[in-house]
Parts: sequence; structure tokens; C-alpha cells
Amino acid sequence: MNILGPLYIAEISANHLGSLERARELVLAAIEAGANAIKLQTYTADTMTLNISSPNFRISPEHPLWGNEKLYDLYKSAYTPWDWHEELFEICKKSNVIGFSTPFDLSAVEFLEKIGAPMYKISSMETGDLELIRSVAKTGKPVIVSTGATHWDEICELVKVVKDTGNKDLTLLLCTSAYPADPVDTNLRRMQILREKFEVSVGISDHTLGIGVSVAAITLGASVIERHLTLSRADGGPDSAFSLEPDEFKQMVTEADKASKALGNFEWTISESESESRRIRRSLFIVEDVQKGDLISEFNVKPIRPGHGCLPKYLPQIIGKRFSDNFTKGTPMELDFAIQDG
Repeated sequence: MNILGPLYIAEISANHLGSLERARELVLAAIEAGANAIKLQTYTADTMTLNISSPNFRISPEHPLWGNEKLYDLYKSAYTPWDWHEELFEICKKSNVIGFSTPFDLSAVEFLEKIGAPMYKISSMETGDLELIRSVAKTGKPVIVSTGATHWDEICELVKVVKDTGNKDLTLLLCTSAYPADPVDTNLRRMQILREKFEVSVGISDHTLGIGVSVAAITLGASVIERHLTLSRADGGPDSAFSLEPDEFKQMVTEADKASKALGNFEWTISESESESRRIRRSLFIVEDVQKGDLISEFNVKPIRPGHGCLPKYLPQIIGKRFSDNFTKGTPMELDFAIQDG
């Protein structure tokens, strides 16, 4: 991915609410808010599940957002029509923003390849579909995989599948597949495990409320932040409750960029911006008019600001010696101004 700095992905998902015009507005709002990548989801209700009403094909009644909803109906209301994709990608392209998608089956991969998708995302819910992952990896394009609700051995398996294709551009996203997610379940330190074990880039697909978790992820080495975006949570929709509004997304990008820049490097140096602070640090000054041969004491030499004299740590070393010449009050003290008595 030819992106300088973190990749900020705005996930449109179902927040278009079935309106192409709203989808266009979302893409433009995401770009304005600082997203440098915008992601769709490519599926239909029929490619996701069966139109059956039995309990097996319904969301658990206890789910806070979609309790007891039939899977087919949920996906039918949330999907992004495939004939919208090319137009939305073109809007991204004109703004030098990456437009891409999450395919949920092989037909979606085939479709996205036809319209020139530049990279791919694998959903947490599809990490067990190794054939899907293999087909995406074989395109040779960057692959991002969310690891929510995925066992460690499954992560090991999918990474091997990607690497066996020769694709070396893999990013693993920490993810908590709860909607919304509780920060306590995020476990950001796990990014280090993913990075060190698999030697890949890491990031987070963040479903928590607010921006704190996303910013914290940057400080722990995240190179990708993915967030759902809506024009307004008040507008409703399947994903609205855990989506950021444009001003929140913009604030996240601003603060995450600050965090990224603040990481700096391991070299211990005084920055140029600290030069004035360094200049006005305490140093030793002659604070009374003195004559050659006068005894140096704590009354005529003191550590004060600014920093033009020798360091305060030398005060005990020169106390009891004598001045080498006449000096006026306010003269920076130097070590060679002090001479031994006699």
C-alpha cells in the first residue's frame, strides 16, 4: 500500500440505508474527514445465507442491536448493490483515495477483479473460509484480514494460506466482533503478538464508541485503523450505533496523526523546538560585583537562569577558590574564572 503514515479506512457498510445518493455523500464525507481509504462490502443476501426463518437462521434474541432478526432480512437490508461499486470507487480514485471492498464469496472476488479493486479486506466472520482467502491472496494485491472471533490456530492457518500464494502484503487487524465493542475486550497489546509472530503489518478494526481506542492503537504500532462511518447515528440503520459521524472521524484522524508523529525514534537528542528551553536552563552566574582574589562563595555565585554559564553541578567544585579577575554582576561563571588560593 503506497500510503505515508497510517491507513484510515472509512467503512461504509450498511450506512447508505439503501440510497445511492447517501452512499455518494458518505464517500465524500469520509474523504473530507481525512479517510485515505473507503471500504464497501460485496455480497447479497442470497450469497450470504438462506431465506429461512428457523432459530438457526436468526440472530440471538439477546443481541443488543439485531436481536432475533432473520439473517436473510438483515443482509438484504444492509447490502450494497453491486452496480454502485464502480461509481463509488471512481469518486475515490478522483480524490486519490483507495476505494476497495470486502468480498464474502468467490463471485464477489470475481466481480471486484473485473472492476479493478486495488486491494481486499477479509471479514472476521470469513476467516474460516480458506478458499475465499486463497482467491483474494492470489490476486497479488494487498490483503487485510480482521481477526475478531478467530482462534489462534485459525489465524496461523489463514496466514499460511496467504503466504503460500506468494503474496507478501498482508495486514492483520485486531478486532472485537461485538457491536458496539467494549474497550476492555480490545486487548490492544495483542497487536504486538501478531506483528512478531507473523512478521506482518498490524492494525485495528475498531467497533468501540469514541476515538480513544483507535488513537491508543496507533501508539502501539497500528498502521491501519478501520472505523464504520455514518452521516448521523440518529438516521438509524443496522450499523449506526457503533459508527462514527464525520466530525468524530476527522477528530480521530487528527489525534491519531498526532500520536503517530509523537512516536518519533529511539535516538536521544534535543529537538530544535527545545533550543530556547535549553538556553534558559539554570547555569552559574556571578551575582555580585567581585574583585580579583575575592573568595568564591554561595553569596556571589549562584545557579540562576539563563544557561550561559557553566553547569550548576560545578558549584561545589569552585566554592572556596578565588576569582581570577574583576567581574561585574550578571557575568556567566566559567570554570577558569576560579583559581586556587595562593
